Amino acid sequence: MHADLTGKLLIALPGIGDPRFSRSVILLCAHSPEFAMGIVLNKPMEGLRLPQLLGQLDVPIDIEVSDAFVLDGGPVSSDRGFVLHTDDVISEGATLEIDGDICMSATRDILHTLGSRAAPRRAVLALGYSGWGAGQLEYELAENAWLTADADPDLIFGESHEGKWQAALEQLGIDGGRLQVKPGRA
Repeated sequence: MHADLTGKLLIALPGIGDPRFSRSVILLCAHSPEFAMGIVLNKPMEGLRLPQLLGQLDVPIDIEVSDAFVLDGGPVSSDRGFVLHTDDVISEGATLEIDGDICMSATRDILHTLGSRAAPRRAVLALGYSGWGAGQLEYELAENAWLTADADPDLIFGESHEGKWQAALEQLGIDGGRLQVKPGRA
């Protein structure tokens, strides 16, 4: 039985074992028995902000664009941009509706939209994504590498990146400072 976790958050536990995902909060954008794909929400790319990236890509900017950091969405396709955004902007055939009013687009058109008056209410741009093959995420969940939680727009779009891991845990009633890497003894 496959539980579809699309639209849920993955919260890395201290013993995850892969330093790339230490204290990560990931929005699962797609999840099926064959694969899973998500965007890391709390790893800003040092020194790279949205207006700067749009400028490097020669995207015209007609409005004041948020000076938000570009996120390191994960180790796969790190040269490709993925925009998580509200559902007030939908590009037919190019926008993946994730959950509720959260969508993802990965076309040049969405970049042009970000710099225009037609920009979505809320958006965040990530380079790269996190991916899992068939059964890999389910195995990691069974090994207690991740907790799952409902997505919260403030965690997805908020700019307090260093606080997102703790906030995601608190949403589940867990104090991150009390989590241990090694199991205790009874």
